[in-house]
Amino acid sequence: MDYSLMTIKELSSGLYDGKFSSVELTEFFLNKEDSCSAYISKNKELALEQAKRADERIKNGERGDLLGIPIAIKDNIMIRGVKCTSASLALKDYTPPYDASVIKKLKESGAVFLGKTNLDEFAMGSSTESSFFGATLNPIDKTRVPGGSSGGSAAAVASGTTTVALGSDTGGSIRQPAAFCGVVGLKPTYGAVSRYGLAAMASSLDQIGVISKNVEDAEIVFKNISGRDNLDSTSADYSFKECNVEISKLKVGIPKEYFIDGIDLNMKKEIDKSIDELRNFGVEVVDISLPHTKYALSTYYIITSSEVSSNMGKYDGLRYGFSDDDAKDLIDSYFQNRGNGFGKEVKRRIILGTHTLSAGYKDAYYKKALEVRHFIRQDFIDAFKKVDLIIAPVSPSFPFKIGEKATDPLEMYLLDIFTVTINLAGLPALSMPCKKLDNLPVGIQVIGKHFDEAKILSAGKQFEKIWNI
Repeated sequence: MDYSLMTIKELSSGLYDGKFSSVELTEFFLNKEDSCSAYISKNKELALEQAKRADERIKNGERGDLLGIPIAIKDNIMIRGVKCTSASLALKDYTPPYDASVIKKLKESGAVFLGKTNLDEFAMGSSTESSFFGATLNPIDKTRVPGGSSGGSAAAVASGTTTVALGSDTGGSIRQPAAFCGVVGLKPTYGAVSRYGLAAMASSLDQIGVISKNVEDAEIVFKNISGRDNLDSTSADYSFKECNVEISKLKVGIPKEYFIDGIDLNMKKEIDKSIDELRNFGVEVVDISLPHTKYALSTYYIITSSEVSSNMGKYDGLRYGFSDDDAKDLIDSYFQNRGNGFGKEVKRRIILGTHTLSAGYKDAYYKKALEVRHFIRQDFIDAFKKVDLIIAPVSPSFPFKIGEKATDPLEMYLLDIFTVTINLAGLPALSMPCKKLDNLPVGIQVIGKHFDEAKILSAGKQFEKIWNI
């Protein structure tokens, strides 16, 4: 039996009916070849121990959405006693003494942790090429990138080496790799899921979310990890309640700014076809404008780099991080540790962020970016007065070849043009495949109001049927 083709509900049903055990399920995924280098490490001992406990709980009559279900975890989310590297030399031997809040919830649910997935170093990137442990390959075409920074999680789901995976999204890091690998990615509302135990990149934008084979699987995991957490002051008092959206009563907005400059014309044609198919099922489609979108990319990179500069300060080689024993004195130690411990992209963003926060520049860059962020958020608030959901591309291009953009960071940054606005506004968004062109997936975003996950997930489940994916 190929368990990698089965959904969470199908696996749960098989476990409860005694068709197979969680141990059998876990061994299947642990033994499956990771030909895409999706994982940094596999937790065989822990996973089998968790699977045995899950089987005992099932035997005793317990039932649960994720009980006995294998899941992969992005390697910037803490699991007590398991190395958490953030794909960096600076943390290659760091073993956290505590669980992230999402991990605590998943342990209570009885999920089984297969291993830690690869990412761009400290989640800074759009291709999973900047990892200290090497690049991850796209399972659809191994000459191409899987996207980033949650490329390992997306590749693991797409290649069938896990049922579902956790990722993190700061400016598209769940949605873009999901689109590149032809799977589903949910970026929740900022605050809907606790960030406690997530290695911070940009604290006002980071959000833990889900990558899965279909929308229903994403919904199941989201229900289990969302909600208020006293350990995270930015988490919201939120409780997920399912809803059933009537497609024929939906009013969907198409932002004109997302369909003009930069988008691959062949991709645009496929997305247009998908939108036409929604019209055929009674969805009302209207054009809308998000006028401050043109400022989004520069605003995003000023804010993220500023927060990166602050968050990376603790990796000094004394408390955390790579330690160089050959340093002559404390100052030399700082230079050696941070110079050798971080990769090029991390250092680039630290330097940029230090500049934008420095005296004489903070008002011109950082404070101005915060003001523009407010306008971007207001654009969405105004748009949602007219429509129920917004549909947009995920990426302006198809997955590119490995190494193609590695020497041009500005070209790499442009890949985030359609996703960063969602994080700046703190909104939820669902990335899902709608078409294929030359076997490469075309991703589409379904964007909702704050804490409107139930609506975008309900709509997404119905869109899957319409697009036959």
